[in-house]
Amino acid sequence: MRKDLGTAALAAAAALLAGAAQAETVAVSADRLLDVGAGRYVERPLVVITDGRITTVGRQGDAVPAGATRVDLPGVTLLPGLIDMHVHLTSVAKIGGYNYLEYSDAFWTAVATRHAKDTLEAGFTTVRNVGSEFYADVGLREAIDGGYIPGPRIVTATYALGATGGHCDSTFFPPSMAEKSPYTVDSPEEGRAKVRLAKKYGAQVIKICATGGVFSRGPSVGAQQLSLAEMTAIVEEAHMAGLKVAAHAHGPAGIKDAIRAGVDTIEHVSLVDDEGVRLAAQKGTWFGMDIYNTDYTQAEGKKNGVLEDNLRKDREIGELQRENFRKSLKGGVKQVFATDAGIYPHGENAKQFAVVVRYGATPLQAIRMATLNAAQALGWEKDVGQVATGRYGDLVGVKGDPLADVTVLETPVFVMKGGEVVRSE
Repeated sequence: MRKDLGTAALAAAAALLAGAAQAETVAVSADRLLDVGAGRYVERPLVVITDGRITTVGRQGDAVPAGATRVDLPGVTLLPGLIDMHVHLTSVAKIGGYNYLEYSDAFWTAVATRHAKDTLEAGFTTVRNVGSEFYADVGLREAIDGGYIPGPRIVTATYALGATGGHCDSTFFPPSMAEKSPYTVDSPEEGRAKVRLAKKYGAQVIKICATGGVFSRGPSVGAQQLSLAEMTAIVEEAHMAGLKVAAHAHGPAGIKDAIRAGVDTIEHVSLVDDEGVRLAAQKGTWFGMDIYNTDYTQAEGKKNGVLEDNLRKDREIGELQRENFRKSLKGGVKQVFATDAGIYPHGENAKQFAVVVRYGATPLQAIRMATLNAAQALGWEKDVGQVATGRYGDLVGVKGDPLADVTVLETPVFVMKGGEVVRSE
């Protein structure tokens, strides 16, 4: 641990990390706090958290409740806990192509526990896991929420819904093996039924595959795979049940039909056209564009076993997606921070901030995508996304000025989730 965080802070953090009994109230002080709503710094903040929720956001010198645990962070800038809206905690970036067949079904759930810990320690206190097999994301969420393992809050999707032979189906095997996703959808009625089934087994968001994809079999990334009628039925059923819908969509036709169907967030959005940008801005649809991970897949994919056809598709759309992010941002489309973690190693989520800024966002806009915006897109504005009274005590501390250099978010020196210290260096 670093000496410059102060002896008192180190002692308090060490006790918490060692599993010592935590006081119900924690008071956290630092050099400054980024108010992401106002877009300005609060100097010498004092954040008081009781039973996991923020009770006051004041200034150093204010009264501290008797018996509170003090965590003093000199030289540190505080931000709200970060939110990644598109992760796959059961995926391993270093196991690509057919290499996954060397592992048993339970392996993916086991390694997900490490991925959850890495993600949390990287400052991402909330994530949306948009697709996993065997309901592994639900079990992971239950284990984290029960205090059995460390990890972020997880919004679970269970299986993604998609057309037979589409991106969300199993497409790499011959007919003799009869591999098929249990959540294929080939009619509006099937779409409604699969939403109900996913909700029954733990889905908190519904994920659909509106178009082809990069890491599935087939020559086209952007070909539409679910009809407007199918997507509309899925959205209607999900919204009736109080669930939001996320749509994997690369091609312009599928993107626009997903928007018309009322999908809440469009994922990837690689080949969006001008009409799609206008439509999303008019409808208030959120875009979640994973514009970092191509750097990793092109550098490491072949070594990891990713098939050349998948790498080819990745090369073809990578720069187009980034320029379309710039276009969408200028066009007034609402954006959330969504990385597709699992395509690259978990815990490196914050590397996307620099790419977001390089392609047109200000550092404040980039940070808001992973805080305010993501909270709004989740419908969790009263719980996460800001350091404010009533929200969870989720804090990230960095050295330096993230509004001047967003890359400082890649190396947090302090992470707190629900008033409990996760990381302190």
